Amino acid sequence: MSALHLSLPPLRELWSGFLHLLYPELCVACGAAIPAGESCFCFRCQLHLPASDMYKTRENEFTDRLWGRLNLESAAAMYYFTRKSPIQQALHQLKYHNQPDIGVKIGRLFGQKLKTSALFHSVQAVVPVPLHPKKERLRGYNQSAMFAQGISEAMDIPALNKALVRRKFTETQTKKKRMERFDNVDDVFEVARPAQIEGKHLLLVDDVLTTGATLEVCGQALLNIQNTRLSMATIAIAVN
Repeated sequence: MSALHLSLPPLRELWSGFLHLLYPELCVACGAAIPAGESCFCFRCQLHLPASDMYKTRENEFTDRLWGRLNLESAAAMYYFTRKSPIQQALHQLKYHNQPDIGVKIGRLFGQKLKTSALFHSVQAVVPVPLHPKKERLRGYNQSAMFAQGISEAMDIPALNKALVRRKFTETQTKKKRMERFDNVDDVFEVARPAQIEGKHLLLVDDVLTTGATLEVCGQALLNIQNTRLSMATIAIAVN
């Protein structure tokens, strides 16, 4: 074998580099080009990311917010949600600007972290908080399902997108106060396929944890199925 042949990079690497020149990966927050295969945030945005390490500890800000309300195995948010931060910009692009792949990319990143934590080793399936079919048709996708897909790929476990359904169309939670949020989601969610989740350790996922009203109602519906265990994960947790 010649020295020239040994020095040539594999064909896959050449093809990947060529595709990156044509279609560069973009930062999910600011849209700047980033090196292929690296974080979905550019270096500048990474410096300003309010990241958390909740996935390493059983008790944290996430579990504190839901303390006494649900029997959780573990729970974690990947980032803290702060105004004008890269994570706020990324979530805005994900939810309102038809960029579902942002959810998948962030899910893969978080899934890789969760996979290293003993607290999440026994998780067997990911369940996204569902949107009402009407709202999902308007948006074109469920952002929580995109996040679930990325986690599913990274952790090599199934995403059960149809296990939990939203039966009632509710108003947005964004500008509601704490008790209004609970009233808004009361009796909204239902387990459509109980046999699919019975006896499993489930990871319920959503985009942002605020009061926890939606996650609590969804989580209780899942825990009502025999022998289920519940953990939770979100892209971000709102800072009080």
